[in-house]
Order: sequence, then C-alpha cells, then structure tokens
Amino acid sequence: MTTTLPDRLLNALSRFNADHPWDHNAHYHPWLLRQLPRRFGPALDVGCGGGDLVRALAGRAEEVHGIDADAEILGRARELTSDSAPVTYTPADAGRGLPVGPYDVITCVAVLHHLPFAGTLARFREELAPGGTVVVVGCARAESPLDHVLGLVAIPLNAATGWLKNRGRAGARPVSMTARVREPGMGFAEIAAEARRVLPGVRLRRRLFWRYTLVWRAPERAQVSPRC
Repeated sequence: MTTTLPDRLLNALSRFNADHPWDHNAHYHPWLLRQLPRRFGPALDVGCGGGDLVRALAGRAEEVHGIDADAEILGRARELTSDSAPVTYTPADAGRGLPVGPYDVITCVAVLHHLPFAGTLARFREELAPGGTVVVVGCARAESPLDHVLGLVAIPLNAATGWLKNRGRAGARPVSMTARVREPGMGFAEIAAEARRVLPGVRLRRRLFWRYTLVWRAPERAQVSPRC
C-alpha cells in the first residue's frame, strides 16, 4: 500500500517526537505554582503520577498528599522523593472519593478527563478550606476553530521544544509520561459551562500544547460580628 506525502510527514514527525519526548504537564508547573500563595497549609495533588508536582508543592506546603490509582507509578514517586519531605503517597481512585480535607490547595493535572467532571469539581469544592485554591491543568477535545488553530500552532512548537529540551539528542520518556492516557470526551465550551455552574467565579483559559487551565479560589469564611 502506497503512503501519501502527508502520511509520510506525519509518521516522520511522530518518530521525531518519540525520540525527543518532553512533559507537557510539567511545562505548566511553574505557571501553576504562581497561582498559589508563597506558603500554605495542607495540599492535595489528585492523580500525582511520578510526583513531580508533589515535590514542587512540598517546598511551600506544610504537607502534601499525592494520590493516584496506579500503584506502580506511586512506587516510582516514592523512590524519587526524599524521606525528609513532608509528603505522603496513597493509592486511591479519585472517582470514588478523595481523602478528607480541608486543604489549602488542591491540584489536578491532566487527570480530570479520567473522572466524573462535575462531581469531581464538587468534591474539590467540599474539601477545600475557606480561601483555598483549586488549580487544574486539563485536556479538552478540540471542537472549535480556535481549538484547531491552537493545535496547529502547537505542532511545530512541540517539536522545537522537544529538540531543545533534549539538546538535539534522543531522550528517554520521563516517568510522568508512563502513566495511562485517555482521550478527553468534553470540549472546552462544555467544560467551561459545567465548571462555572459548580464553581462560581472560576477562571478558565485555553492553552497551547492541548491543555486548558482552571483556577478557583474558595470564599473566605464570613466574619461573624460580635453582639453588642
């Protein structure tokens, strides 16, 4: 069977990207950390994978709990984390429930599309402390013209970034890229509508590299005026 020129180009690009892998999720960790206070109390990372974000949060949190349904990748996370870090890793299916909070920070990176969307956001809201912050880096199905434009722009940038991060050499896949993957079922418009229903005042934005971001801050607890 004869392959067409576009097919050959796509195959070559796929091989190039496989030889020069880089973590699209870790790319957004610095941005994520900028959404958080300099210091905070307990934090929860949902779907923590190899623990890269957990370890970054541990530098600013009193304690960090990382949960993931994949016990094998949690073992790698423990190996990569210092015994002195204020970190615990627990095998847990976030779709069935979260460890009880309250948490000052809840993060979820490239995992929410594996879970019941609205129900999981509602659980985040319930387990968040007053004034706490939820930050999500998520994946959405491309639907709108803007989605497709961003996807096209990301293709050459993705290859260039992989080349630069690997210094032009073939590299091994990061531990975080060994986690299970699933194609997202919801588009950005549906995600935004559901998120605004569950988390009033939430901020969402489409991003490059096939991601979107969501930030929500819980209201501070109302102050009760003393009786005269």
